[in-house]
Amino acid sequence: MSDPSTVADVSQTLHWDFWTYFLNPYFWSGFMGWCVAQTIKMTRGAIRTKSLDFTYLMSTGGMPSAHSSLVVGIFVSLGIGVGWAAPYTILASVVASITMFDAATVRRAAGLQARLLNKLTRQLFKEHRLSVKPLKEMLGHTRTEVFGGMITGTIVAIVVMFLWDKFGWPGI
Repeated sequence: MSDPSTVADVSQTLHWDFWTYFLNPYFWSGFMGWCVAQTIKMTRGAIRTKSLDFTYLMSTGGMPSAHSSLVVGIFVSLGIGVGWAAPYTILASVVASITMFDAATVRRAAGLQARLLNKLTRQLFKEHRLSVKPLKEMLGHTRTEVFGGMITGTIVAIVVMFLWDKFGWPGI
């Protein structure tokens, strides 16, 4: 049985103020990387279709990869803020690598399979006059889209870290 005073001490050391999560440049580098990537997708879609479609803000797939931008933004900002050899930075680099690899391989393959299944079901159900909801095809990314997300995340992280330092905001 543990001493109650030890439990109280541990609970004090584990106390976490929810709002401090948002008061650091590492969060904002990742979040803004994701936002910038999704905005770029929406802008590209608006130029291509000549209409503004806000569903791009929550879409997967496309150029640049928002997931890649998010994880690389966190990785680069950690590298700048706490050092490239820090354990957090190394962990972030591993997570970023896995995310980008997954986006360009597994999720991309799933999207290509969805496209093929949609084509097959359209042909099959057209002959039998049945309806089916098509599968989502924009799941993964090409390597170029992942690279675009990586560049976007890097640039955003550098800008966020520069502004954070320039204005003396808390958290570093």
